[in-house]
Amino acid sequence: MKFLFDHDVPDDLAYLLRELGHIVIFVREVMDRTSADVEVLAYAYRENALMVTCNRDDFLGLAQQQPHRGIVIVVRRQTRIAERTALFRLLERAGEAGLSNNINFA
Repeated sequence: MKFLFDHDVPDDLAYLLRELGHIVIFVREVMDRTSADVEVLAYAYRENALMVTCNRDDFLGLAQQQPHRGIVIVVRRQTRIAERTALFRLLERAGEAGLSNNINFA
């Protein structure tokens, strides 16, 4: 799977996904820092990537207004290990079919 990481997602979550064989793209590498969330989600859609963000409020609203390939909202936890564990469990539980075109929380 291909994932697009929003600015607010910890980089170390990308290491986990890459170790599992997934492609990770960072918004900061492909778009201007001032790009609006609507543009970021549109980019993810065009690139056939699942959006990964911590920005729950904005992306839940956008998901109702524009097409997307899937959104993973990372819930901030006390440690990065807890965040990685939650993301790993989501991937394990949902798989590609459960993540695609859905909104999931990790």
